[in-house]
Amino acid sequence: MSAASAGDRLPPPDPLLLWSAGLLLALGLVLVTSASMPMAEKVTGNPFHYALRQCIYVLVAIGLGVGVVRYVKLEHLRLASPGLLGAIAVLLAAVLVPGLGHEVNGSLRWMRLGPVNVQISEIAKLVSLIYVAAYLSRHTNAVRETFWGAFRPLLPLSILAGLILAEPDLGAAGVMLTTAFAMVFLAGMRLLPVLMTVVASVLVLGPALYLSPYRLARLTSFRNPWEDPFGDGFQLTQSLIAIGRGDMAGVGIGDSVQKLFYLPEAHTDFIFAVMAEELGFVGVVVLMILYTVLVWRCFAIGHRAESAGVAFGAHLGYGVGVWFALQCLINLGVNMGLLPTKGLTLPLVSYGGSSLLMMGAALGLVLRLDRELSVPQRWRGVRRDRPEQGSASDVAAEGAA
Repeated sequence: MSAASAGDRLPPPDPLLLWSAGLLLALGLVLVTSASMPMAEKVTGNPFHYALRQCIYVLVAIGLGVGVVRYVKLEHLRLASPGLLGAIAVLLAAVLVPGLGHEVNGSLRWMRLGPVNVQISEIAKLVSLIYVAAYLSRHTNAVRETFWGAFRPLLPLSILAGLILAEPDLGAAGVMLTTAFAMVFLAGMRLLPVLMTVVASVLVLGPALYLSPYRLARLTSFRNPWEDPFGDGFQLTQSLIAIGRGDMAGVGIGDSVQKLFYLPEAHTDFIFAVMAEELGFVGVVVLMILYTVLVWRCFAIGHRAESAGVAFGAHLGYGVGVWFALQCLINLGVNMGLLPTKGLTLPLVSYGGSSLLMMGAALGLVLRLDRELSVPQRWRGVRRDRPEQGSASDVAAEGAA
């Protein structure tokens, strides 16, 4: 039977996950349109320039997610994970090559493909998550019992993180490594490796922060942005003003003042501040409820997979949930002055094609897992995993990693 006909027989995906993701995308379209109009009119002469591009990104992300749900078999993805990791390492290295990487605002984070720029570090987040999930599905006992088993999947990711830091993109590297570490911890990592990982992270990231003037400025300015409100603290002070103006019910959609060239990156990294100004505390609560439902459903589907003995699917579901929760919390923390400024988008809401597409694909994988768990075993693309007892092809793939 063909993949299409098999897909037609699969039951509908998780409705709560679909609704929460769909409402976040819709809210994002409204907010990007509102927040980007002044900048779009100034830069392009068309106030709907960024809004139209965001509509295209959303449609492509939905199409990508639907394609993943219908045609990507998770077992095939598990076996391909070492190859995917190697391919993304090559692409991250290529970004740093003059002429191949495309520089924006002083950072080499993009590769130009025709009329669009692709941020390779966003792809690396998803690929690293898939790789760690595949490793954990084969080596759960080693992760729980040995020091080396817990650290082994983090070593190749450290190389990827080094390449991402060279772009530089500290936020993406931090999210990738923290998500991977959280997945290993949820798999049963013992306390001693956890403490050693924290110490090692401080020793590695500390010099990276203090040897870079702009990173050090970001790290110190957020503690008291009002000390230099027109210098290093400018972006954060404008964000706090926007959030404060929102009060309980907000000033209304489209009526933000801070988006009028006061708040930098109003439609990308700081779109939450514009939302808080226009929709107020009520809008913030609704946003948090939607993210809570989305993350809860990812974890719930992961738990179903774990109960069914599908280890790869379980770790994949947990990983996607951690990724969305972590990036959401970091973005909100930055906007509210609780964390240093990072170039991280608000998942499914901020403007940006690479982030939307990868998160659409990630949700597609979770929805695919949900559908495969809901049908008889003969239709599943995943199998009941047996940790530590992979097939010969698994062993060869692991060795290639």
